[in-house]
Amino acid sequence: MLTDYQRYRLYEILPGLSVWVTLFAALALAFVRPLWMIYFIILFDIYWVLKVLNFSFYLLVAWRRFHAVGRTDWKTALKQELRNWEDKRHVIFLTLYNEEWSVVRSSIESIARGVYDRSKFVIVVAGEERTRAHFDEICRLVRSEFGASFADILCTLHPLNLEGEIPGKGSNLHYAEREVKKYIDAKGWDYDQVVITIFDIDTVVHEQYFGYLTYAYCTNPRPTRTSYQPIALYNNNMWESPAVLRVMAFGTTFWLFTTLARQDALVTFSSHSMSFRALVDAGFHDRRIVSEDSRIFYQCYLAYNGDYAVVPLYIPVSMDTVRDDSWWKSLRNLYRQQRRWAWGVEHVPYLLWEFRRKGKLIPWWKKFKWIFIEWEGKWSWCLVALLITILGRLPMWVAPESVRQSALYFNAPHILEVLMTIAMLGMILSAMFSLPLLPQKPESHPRHMYLIMVTQWLLLPVTLIFVSAIPAIDAVTHLMFGRYLGFNVSQKKRGGNKNRPSLRPITSLTTK
Repeated sequence: MLTDYQRYRLYEILPGLSVWVTLFAALALAFVRPLWMIYFIILFDIYWVLKVLNFSFYLLVAWRRFHAVGRTDWKTALKQELRNWEDKRHVIFLTLYNEEWSVVRSSIESIARGVYDRSKFVIVVAGEERTRAHFDEICRLVRSEFGASFADILCTLHPLNLEGEIPGKGSNLHYAEREVKKYIDAKGWDYDQVVITIFDIDTVVHEQYFGYLTYAYCTNPRPTRTSYQPIALYNNNMWESPAVLRVMAFGTTFWLFTTLARQDALVTFSSHSMSFRALVDAGFHDRRIVSEDSRIFYQCYLAYNGDYAVVPLYIPVSMDTVRDDSWWKSLRNLYRQQRRWAWGVEHVPYLLWEFRRKGKLIPWWKKFKWIFIEWEGKWSWCLVALLITILGRLPMWVAPESVRQSALYFNAPHILEVLMTIAMLGMILSAMFSLPLLPQKPESHPRHMYLIMVTQWLLLPVTLIFVSAIPAIDAVTHLMFGRYLGFNVSQKKRGGNKNRPSLRPITSLTTK
């Protein structure tokens, strides 16, 4: 009989084991049974082409909805078409570590532009005690410059070395949310009428975001059983970033486009919104994990026994790529960011464990669906690029003469070429749609940069291997061996640095 610890460790081992078994099996078959491997690769490529066609279809659907939403004045629609919007209050969490004032300022400026009634909005700057001086400085500047833009500005300071947590965004949010609960309770606000939004500190929000969010919340028949997911664009510093970062940033955006359109597999990612009621019922963000943005969805899903969903908001929030001072540092930051995102594989053992505890409270098909989505997603992330570009060609290179005389061997390259040509559709669409999503070109950049923005997609096969598949394998392997990753802060820089103003300490929880 396994102990609870042993059972959970087994669950943690399984995703990485499935990846490594596939890799070793593919290598072994290429040498021992090359014809079997050729059959497998053809079938796998067909499977992947179907996924690309699925991706392309939903990308087109999402793109159309994205433009339809962008043409609507949601602030006006909210006030003219609805009556219950005045009951809703917004609390926006911004987690701070050591980001520059220019980054913080642009984020809060964008939020201020999106405010449709200042009396309904509260900003929470959630900082870390380990960077206390920087936190004090930023909070002073926020209160000084934006105090008149919101109903209140709160600053929470996450203490060092609290028991039962790992340092990072999740534990910072957990502490800030508990502090804000005291504030909301003191105000006597109804949890159902409070909408919270979690933003990264570099998030630049669309001017219509909060109007659209409030409209969606007010018209949703089950607003407190729903999270609200916008489109994440990593384009604030796009023109200054290396091509590899640009390709991966757009790849993440287009992946989110397709999941928004599908919706049946939609999980919260990065910036998102939800009701304070659901947040409290779920026990706030988990303070012991790295992938807090998607985990909060599963926490709500479990708290409500599967009666929880995510609805898409076809409106963008813009963030920074992980650009640094040098190309090499930027590439290293990208690797770490991708590994941290792939560390979402920690949801697989969590779901296996929690679904088992729930028993029949959640139907088996819902359990299978979400475990498959998480497991297959990480498995594909680790293996697709390697199987298609390297392992899929290996049996052609090492096959003995007896195999080379077979009809399958002769036809396989042509079959694979046709399949990969069809699969290029996804890359072509991504290249086309990436141009309208670019911010305005700086005057210092030549016009031929637009051409580079298109041709950079030729780097996609290389980037998918070295800064996507390999960091994903790194993540699942760490989990498999119980070498848990902490939260690494993604360094994000824009062109030019500004001198920091002088410091002045403030208390850990203040209002304007």
